[in-house]
Amino acid sequence: MRDEKINDFLVRLADRVPAPGGGAVAALHAAQAAALLGMVARYSTGEKHAEHTLTIERIIAETDELRSTALRLAEDDAAAFTAVTDAYKLSKETEDAKAARSAAIARALIGAGKPPAEVIAVAQLITELAEELLPIGNRNVITDIAAATEAARAAATTARVNVEINLGGIKDEQARAELATEVAKVDDIVARAERVTAAVREEIGK
Repeated sequence: MRDEKINDFLVRLADRVPAPGGGAVAALHAAQAAALLGMVARYSTGEKHAEHTLTIERIIAETDELRSTALRLAEDDAAAFTAVTDAYKLSKETEDAKAARSAAIARALIGAGKPPAEVIAVAQLITELAEELLPIGNRNVITDIAAATEAARAAATTARVNVEINLGGIKDEQARAELATEVAKVDDIVARAERVTAAVREEIGK
């Protein structure tokens, strides 16, 4: 997926195949959000922004790392969802086979919940970086900070439903609790992203 042409990915996304799907899309939203913040940070270097050099350099490094992480999660999500569909195809002909199938499904559902849960965590970090960059970033590209937070918000809300769809089939209480903890962060991410966008819109509307 990392080296795939955009159109080829979209053709696969539109096809009647289990993956890629919404989980991969959520991760790619996050990757784009991180990339946008990285771009704004790179436009916020030089003498004019010298007093913020260390902060800007850290944001560049962190957004580059988050972009790479999000791309990995897009690939992980596609693989995890494929594992779920494969588990459901296992034999049910004997009691032992049924038990093995049920165990495989349980493992696969937990596995499928993890990438989107991690996407939520990435989206939260991106939103925090957007808040930090907003007051010091190059004003000529300030709208891209809003674009980044909107993409992060889309990543979080899209990932949330992809976690929730798997929660119903997960019986492991610890796994359910861990995934639910990540889901609970989404409303805060949305609210913070909205505030960043509102601040940008207010500034460009002056």
